[in-house]
Amino acid sequence: MIGRIPARTCHRPFQTETKAAWRTWEGTTKAPGITAETTGQAVLGGAALVGVGALCYYGLGLSNEVGAIDRAMVWPQIVRDRVRSTYTYFAGSLALTAGTAYAISQSRAIHTLMRASPWLVVGGGMIATIGSSMLCMSLPYAPGLNAKHLSWAGHSALIGTLIAPLMLLGGPLVLRAAAITGGVVGALSLTAACAPDGKFLTWGGPLAIGLGGVCMACLGTLFLPASSMVGAGLQSIVTYGGLVIFGGFMLYDTQKIIRQAETYPVYAERPYDPINASIGIYMDTINIFIRILTIMASSNSKRRK
Repeated sequence: MIGRIPARTCHRPFQTETKAAWRTWEGTTKAPGITAETTGQAVLGGAALVGVGALCYYGLGLSNEVGAIDRAMVWPQIVRDRVRSTYTYFAGSLALTAGTAYAISQSRAIHTLMRASPWLVVGGGMIATIGSSMLCMSLPYAPGLNAKHLSWAGHSALIGTLIAPLMLLGGPLVLRAAAITGGVVGALSLTAACAPDGKFLTWGGPLAIGLGGVCMACLGTLFLPASSMVGAGLQSIVTYGGLVIFGGFMLYDTQKIIRQAETYPVYAERPYDPINASIGIYMDTINIFIRILTIMASSNSKRRK
């Protein structure tokens, strides 16, 4: 799992996994009946139904409380500018990541990543992403090309480098996963915008605990083979549980952006920082994409059998 501060950083799929490695996981003989994978799918399906219900409930205005999308009509221009610039940097981060991942996958550098030790890729990637994120967020924001923007671009490119091996799963599959991710992220963002102010801001603690569990399961997959019962269970937690957790973080971070844009002091010592504000939803999107691509690759492997 790729992560932001403090530790959304540990996910196996961006390691040195090729199509053959994916078949190792998919080729495991699974016992009929209830398995870790079917349980994960059930949990994910339940979360999806709840999400659709919440989108309909808040989107149709059935709640008696006012949501951010209603207040947006009376936002002052400075709040509009803050939200717009935050999502502009969010889109820019995704574009830099996608471009870097594609470029790396088309070059000889991909073979170096594939031959590298999984521990080197995971450990080095974790340290590098946390370090680049901390550097980027610590620098003061100012318009124009400066150290802040260079560190932001470097962080986005680094994430693209780490997920480049996933491009070997095939362009059509990656594009479909990206389209589905866009739909999921859009629906979650709209739900957060329609929901009452601060509705999901209370989720921070439970989500952090859940994220810790996903990280522990991710570390466990480094030691246990996917062919074992425990290893398969841990992989399902990382994939399906992680997708639910990062969906929750998307709701939380979207409302956090809105709250910061509305309440950040105009005459603060440091100006409002749209780059720092965008990093949360950016990392949520990357982690959601990785898990959706993992699930789709799994489904395709089963259909080929």
